[in-house]
Amino acid sequence: MNRRWHPSLVIGLVGTAIFLALALTSLFWTPYPIDQIDLARKFAGPSPEHWLGTDFFGRDMLSLVMAGTLTSFVVAAIAVAIGMVIGVPLGLIAAAWGGPVEWLVLRVNDFLFAFPAIITAILITALFGPGATNAMIAIGIFNIPVFARVARGGALSLKSLDYIGAARLAGMGNWEISLRHLLPNVASLIIVQATIQLALGILAEAGLSYVGLGTQPPATSLGLMLKDAQSIFLLHPWLTYVPGLSIVLIVISLNLAGDGLRDMLDPRLKREGLANAAA
Repeated sequence: MNRRWHPSLVIGLVGTAIFLALALTSLFWTPYPIDQIDLARKFAGPSPEHWLGTDFFGRDMLSLVMAGTLTSFVVAAIAVAIGMVIGVPLGLIAAAWGGPVEWLVLRVNDFLFAFPAIITAILITALFGPGATNAMIAIGIFNIPVFARVARGGALSLKSLDYIGAARLAGMGNWEISLRHLLPNVASLIIVQATIQLALGILAEAGLSYVGLGTQPPATSLGLMLKDAQSIFLLHPWLTYVPGLSIVLIVISLNLAGDGLRDMLDPRLKREGLANAAA
């Protein structure tokens, strides 16, 4: 099979596209308003009227999943963007300048990596208040060192190549070399890592919402749906299965897409190669 159409890429993109389509559709349409309460129909099972049943307020579960998936994607995507916008330039600067600059970037990275990401994210949101915005910032902060190390690792492998030396002889400075030569050639590593971090961001958002520090009502997210259903799990496990399975399928799809993108963008990259670049 053509390497550009690796099965994992196709499966991952299809799975991600399905959930992303549901999420985007919720911007202008859901089967029922997510704030429509009908206590007479609470805990209803799947039916033609409510494909995924209803929750303890009689709200349509499919509508909640659609809106919750959108929130989870948005929080994770913005957190990834924060990490990329700050982390990638830091990694390129560390690789191109070296010396004290590289030492400083690495020490900042080590400091951030020294703390468990989810625990510190919980601390940040606890200090500054719960909500999707603070969750984005908290998750984004711990994406910064990840992208910095990936960018630095990829750039260091290019620094000794002849065309980089030729660029220096032609009078290019470190910043121009970083933008014109290093960044385009580490883009595949960054894109693959972004896919991985998007999946991790969705898990992190779910974790923060589950402990009450992420998305807050009247908005919803997959993690918040899990939190709301935990107290009645033994009586109505379906309310937990729906958002839980959605999170699992989204994360698996994104990871499969990341594997496929790795092979498509750079067939030479192997799983251990990406790990080495991030080290």
